[in-house]
Amino acid sequence: MNRRDFLKTFGTAAAAFCVSGMSNPLPKKKPNFLFILVDDLGWKDLGCFGSTFYETPNIDRLCKESMKFTDAYAACPVCSPTRASIMTGKYPARMGTTDWFGAPQPDAVQKHWTRNKPLLPAPYKEELPLEEVTIAEALKEDGYATFFAGKWHLGKTEEFWPEHQGFDINKGGWASGSPSGEGKYFPPYGNPRLKDGPPGEHLPNRLATETVKFITDNQDKPFLAYLSFYSVHTPLMTRKDLEQKYEKRREILRLEAKWGKEGNNKVRLVQENAVYAGMVEAMDQACGKVLGALKELKLEDNIVVFFMSDNGGLSTAEGWPTSNLPLRGGKGWLYEGGIREPVLVKWPGVIKPGSICSEPVISTDFYPTMLEMADLPSKHKQHVDGKSWVPLLKSKKIDRGPLFWHYPYYGNQGGSPGSAVRNGDWKLIVWYEDNRRELYHLKDDIGEQHNVIDENPEVANRLYTELQAWLREMDAKMPSPNPNAK
Repeated sequence: MNRRDFLKTFGTAAAAFCVSGMSNPLPKKKPNFLFILVDDLGWKDLGCFGSTFYETPNIDRLCKESMKFTDAYAACPVCSPTRASIMTGKYPARMGTTDWFGAPQPDAVQKHWTRNKPLLPAPYKEELPLEEVTIAEALKEDGYATFFAGKWHLGKTEEFWPEHQGFDINKGGWASGSPSGEGKYFPPYGNPRLKDGPPGEHLPNRLATETVKFITDNQDKPFLAYLSFYSVHTPLMTRKDLEQKYEKRREILRLEAKWGKEGNNKVRLVQENAVYAGMVEAMDQACGKVLGALKELKLEDNIVVFFMSDNGGLSTAEGWPTSNLPLRGGKGWLYEGGIREPVLVKWPGVIKPGSICSEPVISTDFYPTMLEMADLPSKHKQHVDGKSWVPLLKSKKIDRGPLFWHYPYYGNQGGSPGSAVRNGDWKLIVWYEDNRRELYHLKDDIGEQHNVIDENPEVANRLYTELQAWLREMDAKMPSPNPNAK
């Protein structure tokens, strides 16, 4: 074969190879997922969300690499319902999982501090129903390795724990909603799904270590690592070095406690609690450990990182550890302080680092977002109440529609039974004791200080109609009159 014939033959073969390669592209590599869920972290508890007392350098760094959501919400002002909404893509009201699992049912109120209140609480389910297809189950069906570490609080008995809800490995997830062993955040943990570490081990660091081990062991396959901190939930306790650091910081900044009033409860107005600050930083250090491992393992380019809290910061009871200002109220309340959350999403190659999204979104939306990211948008119809954020993450618009909340209970933190709706910048709250309604324009009044219902009756009526239609669709369980009310 002469040189001309060789080149002709080689060129034809090369062209055929290119055409073949184009018509049969290599399969797209599925993204890995790291979902970080913090317990009771307030909207203002991170440096990147405005705290000037707590130090969170690792999460602040993540924020610079992520899209920051300023108007992101939990589906409930307490933990279990929000956690269920993330797992299922459904509103808690639709599933009947509307209170934290362990709260009194209507027939047990006579033994509870709410026994003489005007209303009896609505009944609720005390476990995440097994018939729901969790996001872990959906991804596992598609070949993902799945891992859970930390707080679960979605069922009293073992049959409802993470290993029966789609997770291959469970490190620390069981019935309890907070560290409950003798050492609380230190060994002994008293946790049937987490062996005790050496004396002095700190729980957030241990959960990070377990997460890093899972990621290291599964780096060659698609995975979901769900790191669900017990931090910063009570009991209020931290490492001594961190507590001392923030005691000194409080002195340097000349901070002192200041209080306001929310209903019958006092509310903290200044972030200056040294123990709580230590808890926040310890959680941040644990996040840094996991994020650092991703970099060391060279997994940063193909992992989506979500960061969120399950409800607002605790500001009106149980130690009053933080302040949510400028938001009103806190955990257990339908005001913004109880439901608006710090949310970050990192998606390398898609999200513009340091970008900000102010579109209202809610925790039911994670499920369809993750499915679309994994190229599984039509695999499950489970997430009937969620909408994918993928367009938002690509700097496009979506018509999210109204967001809803239903919390028909007297919260331990002072809140009363009610429901709420946000549509655009308008938010309506309905309180069930007296059917009182409050209307706020959040763009002008993020602190919900000015009830403008009298000036905007048409807006209020429209939102009320939307809320009532939603409650009927959900078959939402309502509180009832208490015959023992005083």
